[in-house]
Amino acid sequence: MSHTADEVAQWMFKELRFAGILYQAEAVNYIKSNFGEAFIYVNDNGHESIDKDVKKAFKKLHGGKAAWDRDAFYWGWTSSIKV
Repeated sequence: MSHTADEVAQWMFKELRFAGILYQAEAVNYIKSNFGEAFIYVNDNGHESIDKDVKKAFKKLHGGKAAWDRDAFYWGWTSSIKV
């Protein structure tokens, strides 16, 4: 079965809603295993990252209510209010 960037983004959003935090390394591993390597690429720093189309769809889903922590490599809610 072929997956879409939107399906991957929906999984990421559900994980964030459930746990309140989503670590990139865990997301990359899950996405590779369950959606396929097509949604992962190696960035300029040599690290595996999530496809830009997936991240764009994910951003639409959380509507700016989640932020990326550059130091700890995770997404978390920008306030105590969850959607």
